[in-house]
Amino acid sequence: MILPLYQIDAFTRRVFGGNPAAVLPLPHWLPDTVLQHVATENNLAETAFFVPLEGRPNSYHLRWFTPTQEVNFCGHATLATAYALWECLGERAPELTFQTRMGDLTAVRGEDGAVVLDFPRLDPVPASQTPAELSELLGTPVQEIFTVAAGNVSVFAVLDSEAAVRGLVPDWGRLSPLDDLTITARGEQADFVSRCFAPGMGIPEDPVTGSAHATLAPYWSTKLGKTRLHALQVSARGGELHCEVLPDRVKVSGHAALYFEGRVHLTNTDI
Repeated sequence: MILPLYQIDAFTRRVFGGNPAAVLPLPHWLPDTVLQHVATENNLAETAFFVPLEGRPNSYHLRWFTPTQEVNFCGHATLATAYALWECLGERAPELTFQTRMGDLTAVRGEDGAVVLDFPRLDPVPASQTPAELSELLGTPVQEIFTVAAGNVSVFAVLDSEAAVRGLVPDWGRLSPLDDLTITARGEQADFVSRCFAPGMGIPEDPVTGSAHATLAPYWSTKLGKTRLHALQVSARGGELHCEVLPDRVKVSGHAALYFEGRVHLTNTDI
């Protein structure tokens, strides 16, 4: 079996920025062990696999794998999948639907070539841990701490400045019980900034995390008193996102760039 593979940088207008995702169209589902082996071999934050849904035009069953496990929710690989369908695979429909573990997610073509994703709104809830306790672990002041009941974020911490977010160097020997952590602060050139760390999922730092903005955007919308927000994820690669907060949904949009396309060769013994 020979499968096409596309590596796409998401939430950026140029290659070498944003968050790289591998996208593999499948004619049918392969065993989960094979999907995991492919994702491990790709060694990217996420590999997206999708299969057309029979009887549902412009609709696909979509799954996401890190190098170590399948995850419930991934924004940048969803954006990359929509981009691959439109720019590489000849899809002409202006709106795509993805059936996922998080329910149906849609992607539409936005202005200036952007992809607009429709996510469930995942409001944070106050954590049992105190800001003082996490401040000591992080080595920098923490203003608020939250958790999220769904998605992939387990701890969401608000720091006092963009400089603190940019300068944080996590000591995962001390922070390992958290498993994954999102930090955020009010931005200087954008409404807010963030960074995301998920070593428990095989991702020491995720360059740009679209799914986290289903939580970040509602928080900052309340804080700033606005529903349309400009966000920067200030990892080394960096990424730009535009968010619109609705009563029960969050729209997250961004651009993408194709880095390469190739082929995956699998034999009967591999499958």
